[in-house]
Amino acid sequence: MFKKVLIANRGEIALRVIRTCHEMGIQTVAVYSTADRDSLHVRFANEAVCIGPPPSRESYLRFDRIIAAAEVTGADAIHPGYGFLAENADFSAICADHRIKFIGPSPETIRLMGDKSLAKDTMRKAGVPVIPGSDGVVETAAEGKRIAAEMGYPVIIKARAGGGGKGMRLVTEESAFTKQFDMARNEAEAAFGDGGVYIEKFVTSPRHVEIQVLGDGQGTVIHFGERECSIQRRHQKLVEESPSPIVDEDLRRRMGEAAVRGAEAVGYEGAGTIEFLVDAERNFYFMEMNTRIQVEHPVTEEVADCDLVEYQLRVAMGERVRRREVTLEGHAIECRINAEDPFRNFAPSPGLIRTFHPPGGHGVRVDTHAYAGYVIPPHYDSMIAKLIVRARTRELAINKMLRALDEFVIEGVKTTIPFHRQLLRNEAFRAGHFDTRFLETFQLQPEDV
Repeated sequence: MFKKVLIANRGEIALRVIRTCHEMGIQTVAVYSTADRDSLHVRFANEAVCIGPPPSRESYLRFDRIIAAAEVTGADAIHPGYGFLAENADFSAICADHRIKFIGPSPETIRLMGDKSLAKDTMRKAGVPVIPGSDGVVETAAEGKRIAAEMGYPVIIKARAGGGGKGMRLVTEESAFTKQFDMARNEAEAAFGDGGVYIEKFVTSPRHVEIQVLGDGQGTVIHFGERECSIQRRHQKLVEESPSPIVDEDLRRRMGEAAVRGAEAVGYEGAGTIEFLVDAERNFYFMEMNTRIQVEHPVTEEVADCDLVEYQLRVAMGERVRRREVTLEGHAIECRINAEDPFRNFAPSPGLIRTFHPPGGHGVRVDTHAYAGYVIPPHYDSMIAKLIVRARTRELAINKMLRALDEFVIEGVKTTIPFHRQLLRNEAFRAGHFDTRFLETFQLQPEDV
């Protein structure tokens, strides 16, 4: 059993990890920038260490300051949460060098899955369906144009080290290829310091469906069903649910088996996610693997009645995963409540929260670090809360979410609550008829504010 875990993160995920650690009898250490000194994760950890000024490159991304904080406080493990250093192979390796357990997969696995072209090749060899595309990185626009012509347009150019939609370009015709190829390379270089890109066939009307897996690094991997994540804005998820409206028992079985094969192929340790695109004929293709806990993990916890962070901690301590069928029951939905103005193209809205009243009731969960009097700093991700509901059916879950959204009072900053209310009343959404491009044509109605 770990004696003390340092959480190398901030906000709701830091608080989420602290809570599970305390329930397991594990002491915790929070790290924080000067902008986060009043955050709840600082207040509720057993100890807290300031690691620098607000810019994340001077605090939450500083290996040396986080390792020093762990050594000074005697932490024997580090949980990275999501974002920041969660998928940084070098940080995982440095933790090992200092005899501190990194709660997550090995540096080799993170590195392998972080290289999108290598990950795709690994999955193909493991028998996981992959989208037709280039064999690895494409070096020149001329080579890319030749590959795209062979596959047929539309194609999508993706950054090898990408994520969050950066370094990604859709190309629908040959005349636009060179310009989009150069833009993708430049954006990838600026965002990740790696301009390598590869090309895939673009799947028309795709659904983003992902499988939650858990591996013990000793050969056993199980899965916890799927999450539907197709409601996205500029490749950033806004609403997630489990199960997916388009996945039946047969598709769930086939996707789950493929995800387990893929994770077993890399000796996976910890919680991870295999992301798939599903086309209109319900063919599914591997997109990427996220080697960390994800923002949307609560919807899986709700339908599988489990604590994924506890599982992360237990496998990191050497416990084996028991191969078994996971029972899934009911329907869960998560809405990301961001400090953004949906009527101004989701512009960030940092500042002082004057009033904060979270909803409650049966089947309603709020994961947040915010409170009345909290100042949302402008330096980080705009998410301030995750509202999760669970009910017997999807229709009942949607109705419960609408009720919870109506009860959620946040004053002082703009939030995405009005967007969610309108989305959940949309007939196409309620019928489950949407894909990853749904929000491109979704029209907000100002009178509903």
